[in-house]
Amino acid sequence: MSGDEGDAPAAPRATPPRHRAEELTAGGRLALIEHRGQLYSLRITRAGKLILTK
Repeated sequence: MSGDEGDAPAAPRATPPRHRAEELTAGGRLALIEHRGQLYSLRITRAGKLILTK
C-alpha cells in the first residue's frame, strides 16, 4: 500500500475484498488504518465486537 491513492473513486468490484480482523491486528486487538490522510483505530473488544474510531 502506498497511501497515495488520490481522490479518484475505486473501480467497482463484483465482490468486495475480504479481510480477517485478526490478520489486520496481527493477532492483537488493535489496528491502525489510514484513509485519505486520516488515521482510524480498529479495536476488537473483549466481547469480540469491532469498534472503528477516528
